[in-house]
Amino acid sequence: MEENIFETIAKKYDSPERIELANIIARKVSEELIQSKDKTLIDYGSGTGLIGLQIADSVKTAILVDSSENMVEIINNKVAANKTPNVKAFVADFTKDMIEIKADIILVSLVLLHIPDTKVILEELYETLNTDGNLIIIDFDKNPNVYHPKVHNGFVADELEALLTSVGFKSTDIQPFHHGEKLFMKHDATLFIAVSKK
Repeated sequence: MEENIFETIAKKYDSPERIELANIIARKVSEELIQSKDKTLIDYGSGTGLIGLQIADSVKTAILVDSSENMVEIINNKVAANKTPNVKAFVADFTKDMIEIKADIILVSLVLLHIPDTKVILEELYETLNTDGNLIIIDFDKNPNVYHPKVHNGFVADELEALLTSVGFKSTDIQPFHHGEKLFMKHDATLFIAVSKK
């Protein structure tokens, strides 16, 4: 069993830098959720809920899913402390586990870069979405200066759009929305938002 690095860092995950970046992302995602009060959202790879808990008010039900038990435990503690009854959290890895839930919106924020086979996870997310549902991806533009054996160094918009189309998504809109210093493995980086309709 490969060690989940996120189990190890869970308790120290909510650093000031991560909180600041999560706030920027949450504000951007909220713009996509203006008419979503009756919707179910899955935040896949939710970490400690830094984004998912901020956007939970925009939807009927927010389901935060992470492969790290320690991350999910932290989410559950936050939910209990803040009394957010429309939030559920559980441990799962969509690339390995059979998932019975469906959602109208799925958010994957800074998650794809950690998953070796992008197409496989996109196929699973496509199947989990209800018809006409939206997949919202937040990730980094490709950066040739970044190298890590277990992390993609970002994504090229055209290539990602082609991959999403090949999985079955009808349309995708990809826009850069934030550039920051030392955001991505100590390199300057640009974040994009990709919204795809099933």
